[in-house]
Amino acid sequence: MSQKILGKKVVIVGAGISGLTLAHLLSERFADLDITVLESESRPGGKIGSKRINGFLCEQGPGGFLDNKPKTLELCASLGLSPLRSNENAKKRFLYSKGKLNVLPDSPPAFLKSHILSWRGKLRIARELFAPKGPADETVAEFIRRRLGDEALEQLIDPMVSGVYAGDPRTMSITSAFPRIKELEQEYGSLIKALVKIRRQRKREQGREAASKVNTAPGGTLTSFRDGIQTLTDKLAATLGERLRTGEAVQGITKMNRRYQIVSSQTSYEADVLVIATPAYVAKQLLSDFDQAIASLLAEIPYPHVSVVCLGYQKSNVQHTLDGFGFLIPHKENRRILGTLWDSSIFENRAAENTVLLRTMIGGAQFPELAELSPDQLQDIVLAELKLILGLKGDPEMAQVYQWPKAIPQYLVGHGAKLNAINERVSVHPGLYLTGNAYRGIGMNDCIANAFQLAEDIGNSMA
Repeated sequence: MSQKILGKKVVIVGAGISGLTLAHLLSERFADLDITVLESESRPGGKIGSKRINGFLCEQGPGGFLDNKPKTLELCASLGLSPLRSNENAKKRFLYSKGKLNVLPDSPPAFLKSHILSWRGKLRIARELFAPKGPADETVAEFIRRRLGDEALEQLIDPMVSGVYAGDPRTMSITSAFPRIKELEQEYGSLIKALVKIRRQRKREQGREAASKVNTAPGGTLTSFRDGIQTLTDKLAATLGERLRTGEAVQGITKMNRRYQIVSSQTSYEADVLVIATPAYVAKQLLSDFDQAIASLLAEIPYPHVSVVCLGYQKSNVQHTLDGFGFLIPHKENRRILGTLWDSSIFENRAAENTVLLRTMIGGAQFPELAELSPDQLQDIVLAELKLILGLKGDPEMAQVYQWPKAIPQYLVGHGAKLNAINERVSVHPGLYLTGNAYRGIGMNDCIANAFQLAEDIGNSMA
């Protein structure tokens, strides 16, 4: 333990997954560090929340994480938690296209036989081998049109962007939102060439059968916990004990004699290190008087409205077998939902025997008009859509609506340059840090990995 750590105080504002993970890591590594976490809401976890209603386990936000990132699993192990992997259904994904659900192909032969794209669209993808590299940053739509064509953009990529970000591919940055795809272009010159070389490597490592599959799911296995994803944030909160203070909103930030002065709704604090681990729009409000330049940059990160509608049904009242992960819908289909996850088909303990749990996303950047609707109106829309798509009959056993007026940060073109400007301005204030999903990855894995890195950075700064 460095003598410089003794007596140091850290205040973390925001008790979502980022703030909770950072506080836990710092408390583990530096036992003598004085840590306080302030959360304005009555409970920790942010948009992560799991609640059992009439026998159905509803997730109000994210439902899990992929097990392909070591830091999240390392965090779970340090907390004594046993993750629950999804079953084989999670690998089978559907796309609603041309009035019906179509299975996304999992191999090149299956892709050729599928009807998701026309033969013209499939042939256009073959020309990807000869497409030129693009600029350092461009929209997802510009990237996909150049490499794969309009049909692939509309039928495949548009619903993927909606499923991940509830976003619009015509405005989102390929470099910031999907950096790995951009890296493959830069490294191999072609996405098809990259796929072939990756398959060859997988064949050497895992065998012919594994290499033949083109998994339509992201890398890794979807993972949660038996009692829902809130298990993780609850455990993190429990390890912090009285260092976590909920229902306490920050009202002002100043700096005096190299220490930050934080005024809350309950009292005031001094800190050598101040971490703002809130959404960008909250950070903007907190820092508006402290540093208007940072606040102005944060205000440029938009958040569309997204609602989550959970429905519990008797299995006999659903005509579809629900033998998969769920489905997404291209914007051109003119449906009023983004897609639906079949939670009870993916994880155990989500619904009682002979019942099913469906979780539907509605709204997003391409459907802003739905933001003003009431919970009853949103529920009616989802019921109407799912009766058409899945053949629902009768009324649900359970219905729950979660509305997020500002849900998911959008990484628009220029996001990287914006981050550089934010970092440059923040560096003027030693001991001040920003973290959360507004900056370098929106998923739980990203937030946790960033918290690990920030814990190391803070430790080094005090060494």
